[in-house]
Amino acid sequence: MTRTIFKTDKKENFNSKSFRTMMNVFPAFRRTGGRVSFISNDWKEIHVSLGLNWKTRNYVGTIFGGSIFGSLDPVYMLQLIKILGDDYVVWDKAATIKFLKPIKTKVFARFLLTDEILNEIISKVKSENKYSIDLTASFQDENNLIYSEMTKTIYIADKNFYKTKRIQAE
Repeated sequence: MTRTIFKTDKKENFNSKSFRTMMNVFPAFRRTGGRVSFISNDWKEIHVSLGLNWKTRNYVGTIFGGSIFGSLDPVYMLQLIKILGDDYVVWDKAATIKFLKPIKTKVFARFLLTDEILNEIISKVKSENKYSIDLTASFQDENNLIYSEMTKTIYIADKNFYKTKRIQAE
């Protein structure tokens, strides 16, 4: 397992370990240079690491911005798909990233979806059929120095509402 700096009481199980392994060998994610190091069995917590190596190094000797963004990009959407299940449609809607410091060391990101956030999503989708939420993640080193911050806007909709909306749009 890849090293992580985040302490957690959560555990992995066979399914989350298997998905972690598949994620790390999936070509689109593997090429970012990022590695998923932990997926909790309830999918509410995921850890990702990224290190400087020949695949992630840019022209000036720091981690390429595309590697930074690409290794953060898919996580919240996958988490929500796994947690919410088949009654919901989940899409990435927008993203912004701030590169705060050049990265020359191994960095780590923690994606944490609390019960409060999940209850907010479920409640809003029940009342409005759809909801967009901004979720943040950052890469930091072992000393908690933050190098980049990403904000993802995720669209979540009731699956029946979404299907009806798509049919009406045609």
